[in-house]
Amino acid sequence: QLQLVESGGRMVQAGDSLRLSCAASGGTFNRYNMGWFRQAPGKEREFVGAIGGRTTSTHYADSVKGRFTISRDNAKNVVYLQMNSLKPEDTAVYSCAADYSSLPVWIGQDHYDYWGRGTQVTVSS
Repeated sequence: QLQLVESGGRMVQAGDSLRLSCAASGGTFNRYNMGWFRQAPGKEREFVGAIGGRTTSTHYADSVKGRFTISRDNAKNVVYLQMNSLKPEDTAVYSCAADYSSLPVWIGQDHYDYWGRGTQVTVSS
């Protein structure tokens, strides 16, 4: 029922900040838990962070904790990923995903029901 479209990815320099957006349509957005994942060339897709639907709790991978912040605007049906102090190792395709669950498994990508196509983030040194 939900369609997701990411935007905001671009090439930036190390130390820069960037905000990604994920626009949702076609469903009751505020009921979905929203996650961000990324996949770098030659690597498996990994969990970045997530934010609850009925709660505002957030969860982050250790690699981005303290640098990235997830937020959502339910009035606009948008979830954001604010990325600060970017490093070259953050280079990846970033995708958002939606999970309709009362007991979400934040890190488990198999538990997410809907996915966007992704947006490329490239961090140069």
